[in-house]
Amino acid sequence: MNDMAESDDVLQLIDDAEAAQPHDGNRRWKIAVIDDDPAVHDGTRFALSDYKLNGQGLEILSAHSAAEGREMMRSHPDVATVLLDVIMETDSAGLDLVQYIRNDLKNETVRIILRTGQPGQAPERRVIIDYDINDYKAKTELTADKLFTSLTAALRSYQQLQRMVDTRRGLEIIIDAASTLYDFKSMQRLAEGVLMQLASLLDADCAGILVLRDGGGRGDSYSVLACSGCYSRFIGTRDATALDDELRQLVDAAFLQRHNDFGERRSVLYIPTGSGREVVVLLEANKQLSDTDRTLVEIFSSRLAVAFDNVILYEQLQDANASLEERVAQRTRDLTSANRRLAAQWTRLQRANAFKNEILGTVAHDLKNPLGVILGRTEMLKEMTNSAASSPESVQAQIDHVREAARRLTAMIDNLIADAMADALDITIRREPVDLSGLVRDVVATNQPLADAKEQIISVTAAPDHNVQCDIDRMREAIDNLLSNAIKYSPIGGHIEVMVSRDDGMSVIRVRDEGAGLSPEDMGRLFGRFQRLSAKPTAGENSTGLGLSIVKRIMELHGGAVSAESLGPGRGTTFQMTLPKS
Repeated sequence: MNDMAESDDVLQLIDDAEAAQPHDGNRRWKIAVIDDDPAVHDGTRFALSDYKLNGQGLEILSAHSAAEGREMMRSHPDVATVLLDVIMETDSAGLDLVQYIRNDLKNETVRIILRTGQPGQAPERRVIIDYDINDYKAKTELTADKLFTSLTAALRSYQQLQRMVDTRRGLEIIIDAASTLYDFKSMQRLAEGVLMQLASLLDADCAGILVLRDGGGRGDSYSVLACSGCYSRFIGTRDATALDDELRQLVDAAFLQRHNDFGERRSVLYIPTGSGREVVVLLEANKQLSDTDRTLVEIFSSRLAVAFDNVILYEQLQDANASLEERVAQRTRDLTSANRRLAAQWTRLQRANAFKNEILGTVAHDLKNPLGVILGRTEMLKEMTNSAASSPESVQAQIDHVREAARRLTAMIDNLIADAMADALDITIRREPVDLSGLVRDVVATNQPLADAKEQIISVTAAPDHNVQCDIDRMREAIDNLLSNAIKYSPIGGHIEVMVSRDDGMSVIRVRDEGAGLSPEDMGRLFGRFQRLSAKPTAGENSTGLGLSIVKRIMELHGGAVSAESLGPGRGTTFQMTLPKS
């Protein structure tokens, strides 16, 4: 590489020890020197050893080849300016590195100053046009003053671009939060984005706090809704005493005075909302705000007042909706309760009607036995007249009258039985979509008082939304007959299980009790009319002998079937109703 000029205004070469970078705790501009000449690194460090811009010194990173430069730029995306040699490993190593930074790393903010000792190898006009660089200098012309000037221009350009990036990032946060503005967390993100954007627009290291007070009265508690910079530790603070004394005094004063206060280092804004809530924004910057800065701050902060009002309106709408939903739910519960009462009344009427039929059937059925005895006695009297002293003709005539009357009475009873049966089995069906599980639960709820009276437990296993096509009233009657029988014949304190399931597409209802069970004789006549089984109701309940025959008839009309299983006397019974696929 060409030697650097030795005049006083040209960069002087110094020892490494002399070029050692001073260390302090201030924030520094990060610049990268990428050159294969060690003297260039030393001279650059010496020339810029006391450089400061906006109170910030420099952090100089060194790479001695394009390959090292690639790794350094990948590891330090926050480099502000690159002082780059053109010819290193190859004649185009520096230019290739420019392409890598811009195209591969997608770093458009870093400022690149190209320095070359052989200008003819990379003509300035072609390089400026073909490559995204910001300055082009020959090493022989890059004196200390010109290096200062070029670096300062590059850093200011970087600062402006970085400010644009920060502004865009803040706007992206605001836009992203706007889509979910009515959620509290999204509002918090919106407030944080505004603080970030204000710091960018003010071109300052700016810390901020946004405080919300609900009540609008003295002594009301407030919370830190958003914060940035050194104030991030106050996120989520509910107790005002958690703030530093100085900060708490500033916030309290803003709530008390209710106006904006712009100071040399700290600015406090007071923002009232239409809902009565109050917002205080505290900004701390390393410069006094200009009139333009103050106007920007007030405009952005006033937008927050509108946003808070929108959130409050949304919360009120949510509360109103919740209240309306509760009222609708209460009305629905009232209607459901009324429907249950009507269903219970309908069930009681149904049972009263069934009781009427039971009376007719029982009276007719039970009176046939004594009438049969009467007929038998008359036959005996007829035989006895053969040896009696009375006139056989007169006795025979009386006996004929008794027999005839008995026959007429029997005919009348048969007519009563026929009427009862016709009423009990006069069944038609009307199919409609029915939630079988819900119907079973309704029947169980209706019969629960009967089970409670006998200290019995009824358990239901039924998946929701078990839909079938059936006659809801007839199916209710069939399920009610099986369940009421289970309650009748189960012991005091017994357990009754009701299950609804699907088996090969068929809908199955099972009612299992802990009653006396069924004998083989009972199984043979279980579903006949007026069949009196060996088991008796455990609490003296009445039984007509018609219930199971009605269940059988209902299931047949639906194209289904009813069956029973029992392991024998004393071991309970399981009744099963099966409905075909809808």
